[in-house]
Amino acid sequence: MKRWRRWLLLALGLAISAFFVYRIVQRLDLQGVWLILQRADYWWLLPGVAIYFVGLWARTWRWHYLLRPIQKVSLRDLFPVMVIGYMGNNVYPYRAGEVIRAWVLKRNTGISISATLATVIVERIFDGLVMLIFVFVTLPFAPIPAPYDQVVIWMTVLFFGGLAAFIGLALRPELTRRLYTWIFAKIIPVEQLRTRALGLADRFMDGLSPLRSPADMTMTLVTSIVVWLAETTKYWFVMHAFDFQVSFFVLMLMTAVVNLATTLPSAPGYVGTFDEPGIAILTIFGVEENLAGAYTLVLHAALWLAPTLLGAYYMIRQGVKWGDFARARQAVQTSEPEMVQPEN
Repeated sequence: MKRWRRWLLLALGLAISAFFVYRIVQRLDLQGVWLILQRADYWWLLPGVAIYFVGLWARTWRWHYLLRPIQKVSLRDLFPVMVIGYMGNNVYPYRAGEVIRAWVLKRNTGISISATLATVIVERIFDGLVMLIFVFVTLPFAPIPAPYDQVVIWMTVLFFGGLAAFIGLALRPELTRRLYTWIFAKIIPVEQLRTRALGLADRFMDGLSPLRSPADMTMTLVTSIVVWLAETTKYWFVMHAFDFQVSFFVLMLMTAVVNLATTLPSAPGYVGTFDEPGIAILTIFGVEENLAGAYTLVLHAALWLAPTLLGAYYMIRQGVKWGDFARARQAVQTSEPEMVQPEN
């Protein structure tokens, strides 16, 4: 990505976050929110964080399953890489954590960055599908309000369309390769660059191989449901720290809407794009606005802080430095050069 495009995307994300934060500040009585925060029972965060890490382990198992056709990597080796990636998403713009996750995995195991990024895309598609499943499951119990119903419609088209497209590519690998070979021959005149592009595309296709198997797709879907049920259970535990009660179905709907909203560009850590929709959903179902704001703030902080601290710990253990985020991005842009091993 060219530098001006990165800056433009960052500015767009900051602007969107600022817009949502402005809406929150205009709607809430900040002094009232502070009083509610002072009365909260924060012991409920402990089981919430514990169940969140169960979900993070399930994410690791899912990734292990997606990587199996390429190379078997143990859960013990994958878990630190996964957590580093989630920390990167929390503190860096452009969802840089996905790139650093792929970069560290290549450094540790030799699996190509392109193949890893393909598995990450498959993860995101299945995450989106589960969010939509949550919405449809909760409709009889917690009907989705406007304008979020329009968001769901567009996301349904996006995620189901994306899944259909990638399945089509995965099921016809030879035809797909002939197609992109022909396209590259037309648009890339330099043979060396064309060879690099073909290599990247071939490795990307390796990462889509789980989509060729109905059994693999089923397991990916099942583990994705486990991941998001665990996260919704964290919402439920944190709710008990505050003086309100909504049904688990409402929290499933909240989980779906806020995570669909975080697909928008934003400041690192999904500032605003997580919080404003979360507050809106809760207030629609009868939660007082300041109370909804205090709860959403604590929930967001708990979701952000736990993987960020653990990711920083694993960065040190794995010998990853902050400058490696830029090197990881450069590795993607220069067709995956030789990796530099960490210093002891």
